[in-house]
Amino acid sequence: MSSHAPQILPALLNAELADQLLTLADAAHAADGAEPFNDETKAQIRAGAQGEHPSATVIGAWSADGSGGMVLTGAGLVLHSRAEVGTESVLELVVHPEQRGRGIGTALMERLSSDTLAPEEGRVRRAWAHGGHPAAARLAARWDWEPVRELWVMRHTDPGSLPDAALPDGVRIRRFMPGHDEDALLRVNAAAFADHPEQGRLDLNDLRARMAEEWFDPAGLLMAWEDGALLGFHWTKVPLRDGAPGPVGEVYVVGVSPDAQGRGLGKQLTLAGVQHMASQGRTEIILYVDAANAPAVGLYRRLGFEVFKTDTQYAPAGTF
Repeated sequence: MSSHAPQILPALLNAELADQLLTLADAAHAADGAEPFNDETKAQIRAGAQGEHPSATVIGAWSADGSGGMVLTGAGLVLHSRAEVGTESVLELVVHPEQRGRGIGTALMERLSSDTLAPEEGRVRRAWAHGGHPAAARLAARWDWEPVRELWVMRHTDPGSLPDAALPDGVRIRRFMPGHDEDALLRVNAAAFADHPEQGRLDLNDLRARMAEEWFDPAGLLMAWEDGALLGFHWTKVPLRDGAPGPVGEVYVVGVSPDAQGRGLGKQLTLAGVQHMASQGRTEIILYVDAANAPAVGLYRRLGFEVFKTDTQYAPAGTF
């Protein structure tokens, strides 16, 4: 790649750019051990690839590739969504591992701060830094952004040692049935995560986007029913590696209807999902949890999960 300063330009999120963004993300993931884009962002990238109109803005860093062409060496991707007042704009920024230390992150932030992330009445501005990379903290400090939220990545390295689920009498678990269970799942999800800044906003379009992901397996979405009513669910995820399920499973989402809380279903659904993944050969299980969610953190610690990575969300100082 060229040593010349890159061009910092906005870009239309289409199929070509989607491929470049995902390639860039794969390189960063391999180097850092952490995905630079979360699932919501990747769903928006794929929506753009399919000709839809995603609620996202891309600012790219383009460098000469030595053959007269240009290659994407960094990007800032901002997702826009509804907030209580106005719009919430959330940034995820990535620079190719071979191009770091050349000021690309700084150049991207300069452009973003004067444009897509400029202060604006009714706009809530946030940024995610995944995996605790020190460059992200330095960049945030330079622009006077401060940590406002921590998302812990916890893991269990011996899932086979956990006990089987023990469901209350009358409660049964079955797999998700596409075309039949979407409404029930969305109702329980909305109630269970009414105060969650991301998961609580899941709608039918978002759900369909997740179901279109290569890793989605309806057998891994476990639903707890009683007398025809959905009480809760455990949506497991097994990320792919080279197109095949990898060795790591994920407690993707565990949700329990408020009407069914207090019966220990959260723990039992967690165990059922972990057992499902372990039976398929997953040797390590991870999950993401808000550091401030003391009940959930306590449950996962009692089950043997330990923190091994941290995702940090930043906001402009004095705005949170």
